Amino acid sequence: MVPLVRVTPDSHDVAIDLLYATADNFTHKPVYKTGAGCFLNAEAEQLLRRAVDLARPLGLRLKIFDAFRPAEAQWVLWNHTPDPGFLADPRRGSPHSMGAAIDLTLVDGDSGAELDMGTAFDEFTPRSHHGNQDIPAEAQRNRHLLMGVMTTAGWDFYRNEWWHYQLFNARAHHPVLSDSVLGPDRMMP
Repeated sequence: MVPLVRVTPDSHDVAIDLLYATADNFTHKPVYKTGAGCFLNAEAEQLLRRAVDLARPLGLRLKIFDAFRPAEAQWVLWNHTPDPGFLADPRRGSPHSMGAAIDLTLVDGDSGAELDMGTAFDEFTPRSHHGNQDIPAEAQRNRHLLMGVMTTAGWDFYRNEWWHYQLFNARAHHPVLSDSVLGPDRMMP
């Protein structure tokens, strides 16, 4: 069994809002069961801790929208919207399904308010691309700040999604994991 590390607000000083456990995602229905939990593989969890430590002195915290995504969940998302510009083809494997990717944003450390990133999480348009200049300057600065924190902590970024960070060469070093890796099923029936 490949070890996954549970990430919680208390253990990692992060905010967590797993949007695929709600209907507030592009499929408009829950993909995960409520209380599915947030997990990363051990290598990614260590990089998350570094990113948290880099954000804290700036008065910022990280808010996680998704982390480990079982292969079955990747199929649900792909079957709904088979867009290779924004979703990894499950036949190839997603770094999320390896516990090697995280979707997140920055929030104010005191109020918890999300910083403006110019688009919502999972807006599958060119406005979500890193370097897009069709969004307000403040949102561009916030994206650069997020990228600075994450890449300084050792993460790779995906150019089409300001919210997505992953381990370098994840597919070469980590297996795709199914829903069963955590024991009780976390997917919706």
